[in-house]
Parts: sequence; C-alpha cells; structure tokens
Amino acid sequence: MQSLKELFKIGNGPSSSHTMGPKRAVEFFKNTYPYAKKFKVILYGSLALTGKGHLTDYIIYQTLQGYETDIEFNTEYECDVHPNTFDILAYDDRGEIIDKWRIYSVGGGTYIIDGKEKKYVDDIYKQNTWKEIYEYCENNNYDLYQYVCIVEGDSIHSFLKEVWESMKKTIKKGLSSEGVLYGKLNLDKRAKMLFEKKIENEDEVTKQNRLVSAYAYATSEENASGGTIVTAPTCGASGVLPAVLYYMQEKFNFDDEIIIKSLAVAGIIGNLVKTNATISGAECGCQAEIGTACSMAAAAATYLQNGNMKKIEYSAEIGMEHHLGLTCDPIYGYVQIPCIERNAIAAMRALEASSLALLLNERKISFDVVVETMYETGKDLQSHYRETSKGGLAKKYCRNKYYNIEMEE
Repeated sequence: MQSLKELFKIGNGPSSSHTMGPKRAVEFFKNTYPYAKKFKVILYGSLALTGKGHLTDYIIYQTLQGYETDIEFNTEYECDVHPNTFDILAYDDRGEIIDKWRIYSVGGGTYIIDGKEKKYVDDIYKQNTWKEIYEYCENNNYDLYQYVCIVEGDSIHSFLKEVWESMKKTIKKGLSSEGVLYGKLNLDKRAKMLFEKKIENEDEVTKQNRLVSAYAYATSEENASGGTIVTAPTCGASGVLPAVLYYMQEKFNFDDEIIIKSLAVAGIIGNLVKTNATISGAECGCQAEIGTACSMAAAAATYLQNGNMKKIEYSAEIGMEHHLGLTCDPIYGYVQIPCIERNAIAAMRALEASSLALLLNERKISFDVVVETMYETGKDLQSHYRETSKGGLAKKYCRNKYYNIEMEE
C-alpha cells in the first residue's frame, strides 16, 4: 500500500476524480510540454457525462490558463479500462501534434497515464490486507497508530496534523456560510441552520444526529462550492470522517493528539479499500466512496473509544456492509443531491456501526471479505448507476423536475 499522504489530499472540490485528478494530470502534462502552443482535452465516460456539473472543464481551463485550449465531451465512446478517461494532446506552432497521453482518473485525486509505469508512488506498506496488518501488529505488540508511524516515519504526524487542521477549518467555514449552491438545482445551504436549530426538549440522540449532520453538511457544502476539503477518501465523501471526529472531539473533549491518531486508523481502512478494490464512484458506485468513508469514520470512532483491533475491524466491516450496492447518481452531475445528505446519513451510521461493534463479540464477516464483495458488487452494477447521471435519482428527477415537494415545519 502507498503512504497515507496519497489518500488524504487537501484540495478543491467538488470531485476528486473529476477535478483534482484531471487537474494534477493536466498540470503534469503542461509542465512536460511548456513550449506547446495549444492543448486539446477529450473527455470520455463519466468525465464527459458529469463533467459540467463536476466542474471538470472549468478546472482544466484554469490549469491551462494562458494557452489556447479546446475541450471536447465525447459521451459515445466507452473505455473498457476505466470510466474516468480522457486524452490530452499538445500542439506546436504549426498545428502538429507534439504528444498525446491517455489518462485514467482512478479516484481520490490519483491518476494513471496509459502505457507508462502504473504507480508513480512506491508502496511503503508490505501488508496489503487487514489480516496481514492484524497479524503483524499482534506479533509485534503494536496498535494501529504505532504501526503507521513505524512504516511512514515521523513526518506522518505533522502531515495528519495538517489534515486535521484543514478539516476543522472547512467545517467552521461551512457552519458560517449561507446562501444557495451554484447550479440549476438552487439548493440552499443548510449546515448553519442545522447547527443553530433550536429544538424544545431535545434529547441526546436527536442532538447527536443534528450536530453530526450539521458538520457533514458543512464540509459537503464547501465541497460542492469548490472550496477546500480533504479527500477522505474522496471529495464526494469528504464530509463523513471530519463530521464524526469533530463531533466526538466536542462531546468527549478529546485533544488533537488522539484525533490525529484516529486519522491514521481511518487512513489504514481507506488505504485497504483503495488497494484491494476502488474508491471511485464511476467504477463501483457510491458504495466505493460513501461506504469507504463510513468504514473509515466507524473505525476511527472505535479507536477513540479504546476499541481493540478486532473491534476496529468489526466497525469498519459494518460500515461498508450496509452500503453495499449503493449507486452513484448525482442529479445534473452536481455533487449536491443525493451527495450532501448522503454524507450526513453515513456519518450518523458510522457512529451506530461503532456502537454496535463495541457491544457485540461475535461476527462472521471479515473486513477483507466485505471489501472484495463491494468491488464485485460495483462491477456488477449497470453502468448508468455508476456516476453517469443517466440512471437512478438523476434520471427520475429530470423526468419529474416540475414537482416540488414542500415540507411543513
């Protein structure tokens, strides 16, 4: 597995695979051919189908600012390697092609250049399954945070501290923001309202759900606005882990040091999914994004409550298992509906998964098995349920968009 520094990335939303990945790849291509006079980008698959809503074209134009740039949305061609595929071409002053690369944006801001070495970052973890990690830690009497520090070195602590500070900053900004999110959905920002909402005789469960949802909405609305977030493991699922950790810090007065350690635990869970399956919604549906985020948050919450490695695994397994089959169907391609609300639900579910794991002692399903199952399930999903906006809620909403449902207060 690669470093956690390749999982947690601080950057701009709304999509790690549709904005962050293409931006990094295009930037690399531009720096390889700075003398080019013109660039052309051809988007395929999910990048073509939801690229407008995900701001793919905007981020490419911004990255290639100062150069003549053409962007083409090819919605007909289907690449059998990865649904997030694009070509980028560089031209000289005579209009001749200097070079052409095919890029696969595989999720979490990571990209692969076709025909070149698949991995540009070395694997630093020798253990690639939960079983291997568990046995290694048991044999050496390490907890998960110690394990991460031994593999990653001292710099990982300062990196995770930066990640946590960024997460908190995003939540605070989101809680103070009001207005309407960009795009034709005209969706109101709700984080501030949820946070400040006064409920008479509010019980602890309702308060927990309200606050966790407010924190998840805060990050997710910042992401939808193109603000700064941390991929955890992706932009579209970036609200789950910060919401759970922020809530637990506020409720139990955890200091930043223990929160940073729990981030390492969450990172191991996310890394295992990224290594053995995928965190790309275009490849395996939203179960790969939100399911992974829920597993990460559940594991971190269990660690904070002194759960041992078996309990941590159980929490992560529950978090993923009950998101199996979840589709990725953003309306109009915006990372808004159902994405923002889905982050809040997954954050609440992560706390429930942790609580259940801490209560029970026996289980039959391992985390490794549920990750394999998620990957197989995702591959079996019909393509229009994998971040294309051609099926599910996206399809139904567009057919019935004139029906506006109002709820009474």
